[in-house]
Amino acid sequence: MAWFEAGGLLMGLVVGFMLLGMPVAFAFLGVSVIGVTLYMGFETGLKQLSANATNAVTVFVLVPLPLFLLMGELFFRTGLAARVFDAFDRLFGRLPGRLSYLTVAGGTTFAALTGASMASTAMLGALMLPEMAKRGYKKHLAMGPIIGTGGLAMIIPPSGLAVLLGSIARIDIGKLLIAGVLPGLLLAVMYVAVIYVQVKLDPDAAPQYAVERVSLVEKLRLVATNILPMGVIVFMVIGLILLGVATPSESAAFGVLGVLILAAAFGSLSVEAVRTSLLNALKVTAMVFLIITGSATFSQILALSGASSGMVRWATGLEVAPILLLLVMFGILLFLGMLMEQVSIMMLTVPIFFPLAQALGFDLIWFGVIMLLALEISLATPPFGLGLFVLMGVAPKGTSLLDVAVAALPYVGSAILLVLILIAVPEIATLLPGLMD
Repeated sequence: MAWFEAGGLLMGLVVGFMLLGMPVAFAFLGVSVIGVTLYMGFETGLKQLSANATNAVTVFVLVPLPLFLLMGELFFRTGLAARVFDAFDRLFGRLPGRLSYLTVAGGTTFAALTGASMASTAMLGALMLPEMAKRGYKKHLAMGPIIGTGGLAMIIPPSGLAVLLGSIARIDIGKLLIAGVLPGLLLAVMYVAVIYVQVKLDPDAAPQYAVERVSLVEKLRLVATNILPMGVIVFMVIGLILLGVATPSESAAFGVLGVLILAAAFGSLSVEAVRTSLLNALKVTAMVFLIITGSATFSQILALSGASSGMVRWATGLEVAPILLLLVMFGILLFLGMLMEQVSIMMLTVPIFFPLAQALGFDLIWFGVIMLLALEISLATPPFGLGLFVLMGVAPKGTSLLDVAVAALPYVGSAILLVLILIAVPEIATLLPGLMD
């Protein structure tokens, strides 16, 4: 069987199983069983499949994933997130469009402390949309920043999706996490610029209203008590990795410890909060590990069938610039993002795209950031962008998918512009990882 026939068969079976409603992980595992039966024989293939699946999840580099999930759960369940949000709210005073700016500031902070895009989008929507509606904000200025900022958790560490991508692609997870810092912050600044322009062009989109004056002393107190302590946790996660003091696994453990200490210091740590956080983190971790098992076995079946190597040979043999192939891969990711969720996209594309990127001479950490940006954009692309549906779930009645998608457009454009900037100036993504060598 030719490589393109084998690849088409395997990919087609996966898509077919998912269209039938089969869970993502089981769809990939099912195709893997069919694949090993075809290429190795049923009994021999299953033994090899079992061994490979076990090896895929019993590796130390996956330890940060459950710890980052637990850190994010504790951050929300103990009320620390609300303290940060309240502090930013009072600091911004009478700034025109202050609630939109507050969304970006609070959402960026949440991204650096949770690593969960869906949770961040849902929380920002639940907190901000009712208040913005009450203050007369227009839909595009209310929903757009929430969609855009919610996706930052995919890029800014501790990104759970980055850990998953690094484990599937077999690249340095610590470097991939750190590589997202500067692009993520730059994207947040671009979102601020979008809000500034929108408010300037249409002041009525964010009506002014009276707010309580906050003295300089009170502002300093808010920063010292509600924001700086969170900065310490961010340093414990990001700074320790960057300085080479701790591995991603160790820094994730420090992050959990930091959130527990802060919650206890503020008197918001409870047995119920810890129990709920542990249970939710366990559920998501089990699901993710099953997905990793399915992805690892599927990657090996693609390699065994010759589909992966055949695709790489074909693509590298084309007489086109590598940058053009990069744009094609980026376009494929955007197209898939209109139809599938992020984990499914990764499991389908990583086994082919990363070997191709390596053959084309791309820095794999930089390419990983490009891929994470594409996945972030896919949160806001209709008809099936998950971020759109999450926001619709907390939006006022009468909000349509079109309303949310139109509001997200400037933020999607900002992310695409950032990808072009990273192509022109890759050092934005590679600078900090380079300091770790």
